[in-house]
Amino acid sequence: MCGRYYVDDDTAREIEKLVRQVDERMKQASAAGGPLQAKDIHPSEVAPVLVGDGQNVCCRWQRWGFPGFHGKQLIFNARSESVTEKRMFRESVGQRRIVVPAAWFYEWNRNKKKNIFYRKDQPVLYMAGFYNRYQDEDRFVILTTAANDSMQPVHDRMPLVLEQDEIRKWLAEDVLLDAFLHKVPPPLERRTDFEQMSLFASANSK
Repeated sequence: MCGRYYVDDDTAREIEKLVRQVDERMKQASAAGGPLQAKDIHPSEVAPVLVGDGQNVCCRWQRWGFPGFHGKQLIFNARSESVTEKRMFRESVGQRRIVVPAAWFYEWNRNKKKNIFYRKDQPVLYMAGFYNRYQDEDRFVILTTAANDSMQPVHDRMPLVLEQDEIRKWLAEDVLLDAFLHKVPPPLERRTDFEQMSLFASANSK
């Protein structure tokens, strides 16, 4: 599952640096959505994503979630194991793949305690996804897969997290799609809301 994630200032800088390295510009992002800001991203909100544009990678702004049947639900995740079998998703994951950058994402355990998952070795994690065009805007979905060892204590599903050097391959190399859909995400670090609040309290008391 992935029902909320976070973009912070470090994430914004890393996105900008990555896109500068690959494409040397972020004109599309600036024109479409303005500067990146630190915030929680919820389904139905507009967020920055990385897309392939020929040989380049660029940043664009898209809305999180496909409109559901009868307009009564929002579909914001898709299972990697079955995504190519679903008529709603098959063409999009085959032709319109994206990467969703985040500082971390949230997951709630059975006791409704919020857990924060992030990469210890780098300031940004990259989640695999895809998009489609609905009316006058692009909308994206995040792929989920079976939980790895670091996620299993909290939930049996997790986002399909990519390594930074896999971004271009995910966006552009169709022959690797099946392998990506069955990959095991890298290990993640975890902390709880209580631990985070304790850290803030300790810092404020100094």
